[in-house]
Amino acid sequence: MDIETQIKFALEEDCRDTGDVTSDAIFSDEYAEYKLIAKDSGIICGVDVFKKVFEIVDPEIKVRLLYKDGDEIKSFDVISEITGPVKGILKAERTALNFISHLSAVATKTALFVSESHGIRILDTRKTIPGLRDLQKYAVKTGGGENHRIGLYDMVMIKDNHIDGCGSITKAVEKVRKKWGDRYKIEVETRTLDEVNEALSCNVDRIMLDNMDNETMTRAVLLINKKAEVEASGNMTLERLKTLSGTGIDFVSFGELTHTIKVFDFSLVKQ
Repeated sequence: MDIETQIKFALEEDCRDTGDVTSDAIFSDEYAEYKLIAKDSGIICGVDVFKKVFEIVDPEIKVRLLYKDGDEIKSFDVISEITGPVKGILKAERTALNFISHLSAVATKTALFVSESHGIRILDTRKTIPGLRDLQKYAVKTGGGENHRIGLYDMVMIKDNHIDGCGSITKAVEKVRKKWGDRYKIEVETRTLDEVNEALSCNVDRIMLDNMDNETMTRAVLLINKKAEVEASGNMTLERLKTLSGTGIDFVSFGELTHTIKVFDFSLVKQ
């Protein structure tokens, strides 16, 4: 879903057929200036989406951005100046704030994890809000992380249910290659060192170590010996991340980058 469609959907959700019944009753053609002020510190993301919301609501609204995505901001920084019809600004306010607050929260959390990664590359997952995946994954990249696969369509991920349903890792990989050849990268989820060895024998591109302790992951990395990329997943937290530098893994994936965040606080204040 493109950004403009997402914004229009969000506005429709907020306004339905009758619009902003409060502002429409109180204001007519008044103009005013507002400022967007940060109330947290971190990495900003979503400024262009924020601006686009106001432009869609009323082209007469002028939005001046003072920061760009990826900039570090502090509490009380003025992020943007908005001038135009009061009714339009108030109609757009909550939708615009929802986008920039959520995306800045994702970027800020990702940046925190990257800062504690000691060179291990931080990945997101598909645990995203329906309809907002592209924006959330953009926010992860803004915070210095990397995108795993975007969806089911752009990379083969053979997980436990595929393996259990098919009978083995080998059978699953053979079926994938028969269907797609070398069209997609293949990642295999493994739960034991025996499964790691089986995945290695299939010459896959990446091996996921699922819910393994640090000692087992270190042994798995030695087995893999750079013959495939190595990703750790499952029961991963920021505190656990700090202990992984000696394991030799390449990636750690975190669903919580997009599904468990504290919203970044902003206020729109009239001048």
